Amino acid sequence: MITPSEPIDRLYSVIPAGGIGSRLWPLSRADAPKFLHDLTGSGHTLLRDTWDRLVPLSGEQRIMVVTGRAHRAAVEQQLPELTDPNVVLESEPRDSTAAIGLAAAILQLREPGVIIGSFPADQVIKGDALFRSAVTEAVAAADAGYIVTIGIQPTEAAIGFGYIKSAAALAVEGAPTALAVDSFVEKPSPDVAEEYLGNGNYLWNAGIFIARADRLLAEISAAEPELYAGLMKLAEAWDTPARGAVVDQVWPRLKKIAIDYSVAEPAAAAGKLVVIPGQFDWDDVGDFASIAKLHSGGRKSNLAILGEGARVLADSSSGIVVSHTGRMIALIGVEDIVVIDTPDALLVTTSANAQKVKAVVDALKLSGSSDVL
Repeated sequence: MITPSEPIDRLYSVIPAGGIGSRLWPLSRADAPKFLHDLTGSGHTLLRDTWDRLVPLSGEQRIMVVTGRAHRAAVEQQLPELTDPNVVLESEPRDSTAAIGLAAAILQLREPGVIIGSFPADQVIKGDALFRSAVTEAVAAADAGYIVTIGIQPTEAAIGFGYIKSAAALAVEGAPTALAVDSFVEKPSPDVAEEYLGNGNYLWNAGIFIARADRLLAEISAAEPELYAGLMKLAEAWDTPARGAVVDQVWPRLKKIAIDYSVAEPAAAAGKLVVIPGQFDWDDVGDFASIAKLHSGGRKSNLAILGEGARVLADSSSGIVVSHTGRMIALIGVEDIVVIDTPDALLVTTSANAQKVKAVVDALKLSGSSDVL
C-alpha cells in the first residue's frame, strides 16, 4: 500500500463548496448548506472534516476553496487557516465545470504543471490510510496524462449514487490498481443496482477528480470552447485589480454544466479517463436515510436522534429524528421514519422516500415559498 507520510509533490487540493443539498431540506438551506453542518456527530462540519482530511495530502497552504460569496464568512470561520489567495468566490452557482475549471485555470497560471485534486466539501470518508493510498495512485496516473477519478467499491445495491463502469486494468507507473473507464451511469433502479453489485465492474461515482490542470483545461476547451474561453479570461484577471469587473462581466454568462458531462464522459470515450478503486468507507450523505445509517451502525432497528437538546420519546420505532426546536416528539410503532423539525418547517417521510425530498424543494420553489428555502 502506498501511504505518503508528507504532502504529495505538486498536488494542490480544491474543495468545491457549493450546492444546498436539497435532499436534506429543511435542515440544509441556501444560507446554511449541507457542508456547513455536522451530520456525523464528530463535532465538526463536513467542510472542516474535508479540510482536515486533505491537509496531510497537500499541506494547508495548498488547499483552495471555491464557494459562494454568501458563504464566505461561514467558510472562513470554519477554516481560519484558509488564506485569501486560496479563496475563490462565485457570484452565483454555475455548476461544477465552472467551479473546478476556474480553480484549475488560476492554479495553472500561478504554477504551470500543477496537479489538482477536486474533493467535494460534503462527503464522509473513513480510513485515512486507504484514502491517501488511492489519492497517491491517482496523482501518479494524472502525472502520466490521464484524467483520474476515484470510484468506491460498492457494499450494497445503492440507488442514490451514480456508477462508474470500469474496464481493463492499465499499466500506469505508481498506480497499480488503475482501471480504464468504460462509461458513467446515472442513478439506477433497485433491480439494476443489484445487477451492478453482482457484476463487480461497477463502482460508486464519488465525484472526486485528479488531473494535471493543463490536461483538465484541454478537455474543457475541446468539449466547451466558449466556457473555456470565459474561464481563462477570469483566471488571467484573477490576481489583478481587474478581477471584480471581469467576474461581474464573465461569470454570470458561463454555461452551467457538470464536470461529469464536460470532462469525464468525453475523456472516457477517448480512452483518457482512469479510475482508482477506493477501498475506504465513503458516503455522500445525500439524504436522511444515509444519515440515519451513519448514526445507527447500519442497523435498521435503531433510531438516530440528532440536534442539541432534542426531546424524543420513542417506543418500537426506528429511523431518524433531527430536532432544532426543543419540541417534544413522540414516536410509537413507526419504522424507518424521518422527522426533521425546524422552527419554520417540518418534514415527515420514510427512509425509502428520502430521495424524493428534492421534489418537495422543487415544489416550494415553484410555489414561491422561498422564505423556507
